[in-house]
Amino acid sequence: QVQLVESGGGLVQPGGSLRLSCAASASIFGPVIMGWYRQAPGKQREMVARISPDGNTNYVDSVKGRFTISRDNAKNTIYLQMNSLKPEDTAVYYCELFQPRTSGSREYWGQGTQVTVSS
Repeated sequence: QVQLVESGGGLVQPGGSLRLSCAASASIFGPVIMGWYRQAPGKQREMVARISPDGNTNYVDSVKGRFTISRDNAKNTIYLQMNSLKPEDTAVYYCELFQPRTSGSREYWGQGTQVTVSS
C-alpha cells in the first residue's frame, strides 16, 4: 500500500555531490524507520543510512562524515545528501521504509536510483 518514489541519482565525478530524495505515496501512521541501502553489481546490499522517528541516525562506516540523512515528515520524504563521492559509492540506491508491528513487521522498498561516480 506504500510506494516509495526515489529521485536524484546520476553520474558525478569523484569528489562531487548528489542529493537523493525518497517520497512516500501516503502518510504513515505509527513509528517507522526509513533509510537508504545500496547494492553494487556482484556485492551484497548494505545499509547506508537510517533515520528513526526521533531523528536518530545510523551510517555505515564508509560514509560517515560524507553522507547525511534527513527527513521531512510533512512531505513524507527522506533525503540523502552525499558529498565527497568516491567511485566505491557507485551502486543502485534503494529507499527503505520499515514499520515494526506486533502482527508482523512491514518493509517497503523503492525501485532504486543509480548513482555512478566516475571520472
